[in-house]
Amino acid sequence: MSSHREAPEISKDPVADNTDVYAFVSPDRPDSVTLIANFIPFQSPQGGPNFYEFGDDVLYGIHISNRGDARADISYLFRFTTKIRNNNTFLYNTGPIGALDDPNWNRPQFYSVTKVTRGYENEPQVLARSLPCPPVNIGPRSTNDYARFTALATHHLTGGRKVFAGQRAEGFFVDLGSIFDLGTLRPFQHLHLIPSAAAVGVNGTQGLNVHTIAIQVPRRELTRDGTTPTDPLNPKSVVGVWATASRRKSRIYDTSTGRTTGHGPFNQVSRLGNPLFNEVIVPMAAKDRWNALPPSKDSEFAKYVSRPELAGLLPVLYPGVFPNLAAYTKPRADLTAILLTGIPPGVAPGFQNSTGSVLADLLRLNLAVPPATSPNPLGLVGGDAAGFPNGRRVFDDVVTVELRAIAGATIPLVDPSFTPDGAAAAIKDGTSNTNAPYLTTFPYLGTPAGGYQTKPGIPAT
Repeated sequence: MSSHREAPEISKDPVADNTDVYAFVSPDRPDSVTLIANFIPFQSPQGGPNFYEFGDDVLYGIHISNRGDARADISYLFRFTTKIRNNNTFLYNTGPIGALDDPNWNRPQFYSVTKVTRGYENEPQVLARSLPCPPVNIGPRSTNDYARFTALATHHLTGGRKVFAGQRAEGFFVDLGSIFDLGTLRPFQHLHLIPSAAAVGVNGTQGLNVHTIAIQVPRRELTRDGTTPTDPLNPKSVVGVWATASRRKSRIYDTSTGRTTGHGPFNQVSRLGNPLFNEVIVPMAAKDRWNALPPSKDSEFAKYVSRPELAGLLPVLYPGVFPNLAAYTKPRADLTAILLTGIPPGVAPGFQNSTGSVLADLLRLNLAVPPATSPNPLGLVGGDAAGFPNGRRVFDDVVTVELRAIAGATIPLVDPSFTPDGAAAAIKDGTSNTNAPYLTTFPYLGTPAGGYQTKPGIPAT
């Protein structure tokens, strides 16, 4: 979670597992938009000699819908190729890696970036080929001063675009160990059905890395008419974003090489728009199907949004804390708006991010809303219209936002007769980012943890 092990099948295929998606107007370059998709969850920095890397047999995509039908109007597709420079060593590197073309680095990866525009699917635009990824962060002897690789692996493309693909520090924070222990939230566990003393939240992703694909493009490139939006209330200012991973339809095992090769067309095996959607909203028996479908088919999952299981569990797990939520029997139109249609005009002054009536899990971004001068990690519910659920920035506290929404804090936006329980405005898991600090410039996620530097914790009984 956000989408790290959200479905039974994709949890067995981490290379194709999309963990988080971010979309925001770039704070240091507000004429552009940054799109980020993370993959390969729960990376231990010490995972050598076969360190984590993108899959050569996976098609990675970041998609934008700008016509209101939840279909991809623009897609940025990424394919990776891995090379072995020395067939006679088991090592990832045989000496210090000083540059992206250093011969000491035995297993470099390269990638291509292709833009596909709706209506011109047979005329894809190759934006770049053979771009080098950075190495993973091994340690001070192998990858000394690792932060310099960020700039080396940030590539400037034509049309004012930038791209980066490689290892980063995990930016998502959440108390995984607590939440999945019967919905416990450590700061409030003294109120739990099975109580214990209140405690500080524990970031379950501390010390871990992910693999990031990030692309920065001019705002006008994503709009339906090719203009730079300036009016937040103009429907053309809003786009929907999601990411996918796809594999070939069949895989054949080659006994002579000990490897599998893919054959046939690509089939989607993972997708992600809003954080926590498949993780928390979709029931386990339907999660794999959700991963295989496009957002335009999400109407079949709308019933789980309008009557979320977690909203029914909170009053049971925290007796007497959510009486108003327990008594509320209407479909959750607030969650349907936030997650499936976008927020219509009139709910928040001067703001909307509606994509129309098509029900679809999309990360909706109003391109006309400028970056905040004083960002609030609670985003829109904290009075910051530049943050989640208007897109998603790397530092947005999406767990707290979505917990409060599910607990009823957003119901009055569509049903003024409802009074939220006092706890709805205070509920949280009590975590914050305890990994490397976020960057203020592209690609914004922090420097990944190094294998040598990392000291594993001692599991508690």
